[in-house]
Amino acid sequence: MFVDSVKFSVKSGKGGAGCVSFRREKHVILGGPDGGDGGKGGDVYFFVDNNTHTLAFYKGKRVLKAQNGVGGKGRNMCGKKGEDLILTVPPGTVVYDEETSEVLFDLTKEGEKVLFLQGGKGGLGNTHFKNSVNQRPDYAQPGLPGEEKPIRLELKLIADVGLVGFPNVGKSTLISTISNAKPQIANYEFTTLTPKLGMVEVDEFSSFVMADIPGIIEGASGGRGLGIEFLKHIERTKILLFMLDATNYRDLKEQYSSLKQEIENFSSNLAKSKFAIAITKIDACENLDEIYNKFLEEFKFAKKQDIYEYDINKPYFVMPISSATNEGIKELKFSILELLNEVK
Repeated sequence: MFVDSVKFSVKSGKGGAGCVSFRREKHVILGGPDGGDGGKGGDVYFFVDNNTHTLAFYKGKRVLKAQNGVGGKGRNMCGKKGEDLILTVPPGTVVYDEETSEVLFDLTKEGEKVLFLQGGKGGLGNTHFKNSVNQRPDYAQPGLPGEEKPIRLELKLIADVGLVGFPNVGKSTLISTISNAKPQIANYEFTTLTPKLGMVEVDEFSSFVMADIPGIIEGASGGRGLGIEFLKHIERTKILLFMLDATNYRDLKEQYSSLKQEIENFSSNLAKSKFAIAITKIDACENLDEIYNKFLEEFKFAKKQDIYEYDINKPYFVMPISSATNEGIKELKFSILELLNEVK
């Protein structure tokens, strides 16, 4: 199950109480106080693990607690520190304060470990309170309470290229053709229900990661369809690849304009990303040259821009492809890599 958003509360451990104790041994007269200190409560950490891919472990959880510190004992024995709570998350996880929606952490680096909540301090035992006036203190400190905070975790997948298109335009077919991803493919809309990542190997030394999200429909940025739920997964992508269906009842300009508008409505920053366009299913299109050339006139350039004079307000390329016959696929991979290198 792909889970990319969860809510729960986390709490660090309470400090252990200090001990009230007096030394009592045979032949030792008035041994004095010997109560030990309480142990510190466990801390709460976030740890980024590349082997974790979803937030499914936290689904249904309401409160996660670190261990409380153990109370002190006689003979000046200190209590044991509470065990830390380590929350393991995949790269790309954003931690929000559920009450204020403030971003607390943006966890993107593999192996990153950050302290979130500190455990309560352990109380002092009565041995700390003896003095010349009070030689028999009969009190000790209680441990301090731990911290508690309601949080929301959201996973935003990290990829180089994000595929954007209407349902059933060939996004899953493309990513299955050029990468190691194996998404479900069928001839109906919304076959893809969850985001998919695939590693695309261009040559022996070059590769990039491509992200496929469920199809976007008009009104997706306002909550229609599945697109809005997963649009956040392309927020981290370096470039966007708009996929337009040459056989769709909408013409290419209408498809492009609608997708561009939904992206802009969702995030103005995402709308400023560098992008390219792939025209899909050309093997099933009878008048390809006519609709292709007509669409190119919108951008006033022929098929592909010069990488050294690249206008970021226009697509880097407009390329017809067919995942079924592999037409244009090799050229597509090298062109995407070229644009990624320019972005880097």
